[in-house]
Amino acid sequence: MQDIDHNLGHNDRVELTRTIIHILDGWEINAADQINILDLPEKTPARAIRRYRENTPLPDDPNIMQRITHVLGIAEALRTTFPRNHQMGAHWLRKPHRRFNRRTPLSVILQDGLNGLISVRADVDCAFAWSKSE
Repeated sequence: MQDIDHNLGHNDRVELTRTIIHILDGWEINAADQINILDLPEKTPARAIRRYRENTPLPDDPNIMQRITHVLGIAEALRTTFPRNHQMGAHWLRKPHRRFNRRTPLSVILQDGLNGLISVRADVDCAFAWSKSE
């Protein structure tokens, strides 16, 4: 998966935002944790996620776009890992994992920020991990 084009038009940014929020909702992640994962500006209220579900694009910030890229990569890897059961992604994210010192992938993401997203993506997405090891 490549980086996101930062020259997206408004409608494409709205659609990308809806996709990301839909993924996070599908993983059963609450609004406050979605704000944390995306590293939205401090004091962003949880109710702002509702606006992102509808027609407000996420801020066009390089850090947020980088996080979106990793969320999309994790989602794609979970979809190919569990092609017949999309709910397994939410389950996998909440299951303690030996490679994360018995922490859940979700707690790694929430506690370790961008590095956590990268670690989780590297664990579930072998193509991403391979490109990072070169």
